[in-house]
Amino acid sequence: MRARPRTQSSLAIRGGDAPWFLVNASPDARQQLETLSSRDVAGVRRAPIAAVLLTDAEIDHTAGLLLLRESATPVRVYGPQGVERALRDGYPVLSILERYCGTDWRTLEPEKTTSLEESSLTVEPFEVGGDAPRYSDVELMASGFVFRDGSSGGVVTYVPGLARLDDDILARFAGSDLLLVDGTFWCDDELARLGISTRSARDMGHLPLSGPGGTLEALAALQRPRKVLVHINNTNPILLEDSAERETVIRAGVEVAYDGLEVDL
Repeated sequence: MRARPRTQSSLAIRGGDAPWFLVNASPDARQQLETLSSRDVAGVRRAPIAAVLLTDAEIDHTAGLLLLRESATPVRVYGPQGVERALRDGYPVLSILERYCGTDWRTLEPEKTTSLEESSLTVEPFEVGGDAPRYSDVELMASGFVFRDGSSGGVVTYVPGLARLDDDILARFAGSDLLLVDGTFWCDDELARLGISTRSARDMGHLPLSGPGGTLEALAALQRPRKVLVHINNTNPILLEDSAERETVIRAGVEVAYDGLEVDL
């Protein structure tokens, strides 16, 4: 098999034996949540997570919220204020959930640390560029999240959508123990080459991996964190394990994520 099958990008994270937190709720959320240990679930119709955190309001990162509608308790959701507006006005996922199980929205402020309830984890969002979803007129940039564990001291940075690289973002990357970062497209005109779309990677809010100024060049220069590519589009040749592009990624000291990847810090 040249490429492993993958579900859409999301992350489950927890501090020690505390409850899990789901970062972005993809359309594959049900399948992904089934992989979490059933011993963490208390009661009937309780999802095995304490809350969902949203980096943006894209459909691929929020459609899975509707799969939680039969929850016995309101779904706790953390995210930037602009994400909440988009999910109430342009694509009313939150309003729909409120007619079922209810929601408990918690606003995350850019560059402000928030403690996650029932956990030793904190989260700090930071802006990484990009545009609002195509369905919305809300002015909104995507966020990356820096998670810190007050017990172990581990630092995880999760950035499934990266539209720009600057000194502040690179400093956050360098200060991490684990970096999970946008690997959506190999080149800027990837979709156009395949006749799929006229939009470039940058048009869609993703820096390409290859070429001058690409993400891979910046990642190769970072020494400290373990670097793993996530959110990889099915057009990206790095998914092919015997491809020249995959070899280039490995030589740069970067890994390609797969479903079921587990990391302890």
